[in-house]
Amino acid sequence: MYSSGWCPYCARARALFERKSIAFREIDIETDAELRAQMIARSGRRSVPQIFIGERHVGGFEELYELERNGELDTLMQTEKT
Repeated sequence: MYSSGWCPYCARARALFERKSIAFREIDIETDAELRAQMIARSGRRSVPQIFIGERHVGGFEELYELERNGELDTLMQTEKT
């Protein structure tokens, strides 16, 4: 997950991952222009968070939450484990 320390949507994504005991790697783009450029190149977006599960670009927190609400997040996480 590409993120920044001040972003409330990043905090919500972190909380969702932690609540579900999903391990995640956080890439703080706040002070690193190269990481920000990498995020934009991978996602086509400039806002944070930008969330990837495996190589799949999920989007931001709202898209992540939508997956959770529809019961698709658990399925996606199981697929990535195999």
